[in-house]
Amino acid sequence: MNTAQFTPAGTMTAEDLGRIHLIGVGGVGMAGLARLFLTRGLPVSGSELREWPSLAGLRALGGTIHSTHEVTNLDGVDTVVYSSAIPQDHLELAEARRRGLRVLHRSEALAAAMTGRRTVAVAGTHGKTSTTSMVTMVLQQAGVDPSFVIGGEISEVGSGAHHGTGEHFVVEADESDRSFLIYRPYLSIITNVEADHLNTYGDLATLEAAFAEFARLTDPDGFIVTCADDAGGRRLAETLRAEGRRVWTYGESADADLRMSDVVSSAQGVRYLAEVEGRSLGEIRLSMPGRHMALNSAAAVLAAYLLELPVAAAEAALGAFPGVRRRFERKGVADGVLVYDEYAYHPTSMTLALQTLREVAGDGRLIVVFQPYRLYRTRDLQAEIAAALGIADELVLLEVFGPGEPREPGEGSVALIEAVPLPADRKVFVEAWDDVPAEVARRARTGDVVVTMGAPPISLMGDQLLDALLARTDGATAPRAGVGPDGAAATAG
Repeated sequence: MNTAQFTPAGTMTAEDLGRIHLIGVGGVGMAGLARLFLTRGLPVSGSELREWPSLAGLRALGGTIHSTHEVTNLDGVDTVVYSSAIPQDHLELAEARRRGLRVLHRSEALAAAMTGRRTVAVAGTHGKTSTTSMVTMVLQQAGVDPSFVIGGEISEVGSGAHHGTGEHFVVEADESDRSFLIYRPYLSIITNVEADHLNTYGDLATLEAAFAEFARLTDPDGFIVTCADDAGGRRLAETLRAEGRRVWTYGESADADLRMSDVVSSAQGVRYLAEVEGRSLGEIRLSMPGRHMALNSAAAVLAAYLLELPVAAAEAALGAFPGVRRRFERKGVADGVLVYDEYAYHPTSMTLALQTLREVAGDGRLIVVFQPYRLYRTRDLQAEIAAALGIADELVLLEVFGPGEPREPGEGSVALIEAVPLPADRKVFVEAWDDVPAEVARRARTGDVVVTMGAPPISLMGDQLLDALLARTDGATAPRAGVGPDGAAATAG
């Protein structure tokens, strides 16, 4: 069980870090932190073996990106930043400690950037990236120019981080390794609390205790927000209220402080009526479907209300919200087949996403291309993940993405595919990345919806699927080369 400890936020600022080097800078979280430092005018370098899309933007901002891991990458560096995905014996991390450089976990470096700001921290088992993005856009619409770091990129904006001039700092708080416990929010939002990351916590009770600890770190003059519709959120609210803490809740539940009613979701979007403390806030509309997206937006509306920002700004921002990359992201249409990409890998978020995609599919079929994320999660939640995948009409399953995890015989997707409640001819385990596009093109029909879902590498598959579908009609012999799950070039189909 992971028991990593991190240094709580103190008085150190980002400027105190000097020249900053990030190991594994291409990951979404690390790339966002690098972007924040660069837009703040700080010298940044990073190392990354894969050519992730985010790296071009970092170079354009003046970042130095090394395509290999070498000890010489640390020459002239003052602070080295790593994430929990980096092993402790990593070449650059070990060298940084040997040289006596300042070494910080990503969360510690992020905490330094938050010093002196009024932080809005969004935590939760799922929904936190979309909620953090919505809160950010609401604050931007209100004209307060917040700084932000999100675990994803806001679509069309093309960025998951920014150094703003205002007093607010919006951050997605990651519970997976306990690092969210170093933050000191002014406003904390917990979207839901469900069993996950049990490799770190061991059991649900310990996980719930960590969320309670996170909430207690909220400024006494600030606000704690939880979801009244989530069982874990309700238990958390009850615990905190029993301690005399003021907790605000949102949801469709009759006792929610911000109550949603008349929720209507269709392929065109979702809308609902909102009221808080008996005051009507009018109708909130989003251009994307899904009751779960409506819940996320309600948290953003409540945050605006508590921060005394114009509710009209929240309505306008959410009405124009473009979504977040890898969250219900439309990739394109080819040969009459609509392709989406979705980050969901926890069974609850998978279920919500697939139910929403069913609305979009209408009379068409839903084909899911799923890459499970982490062996421990796939093992511990196999029945729940399999049930969620059973919503699909057709399933193409890849091997589990679990770098560094030991694999026992029979573990992973071999066991998962058997548990999915679909007929044998409507589900298939495809071991080779290169074979997936052709398999999808063989199964998909005009009017179907295909979604790539799960671990980060599967986001690279969407364009290859579109090419394979297009090749059915234009006579092409094969789709263009893409990038495989290991970052190397791969020829699909």
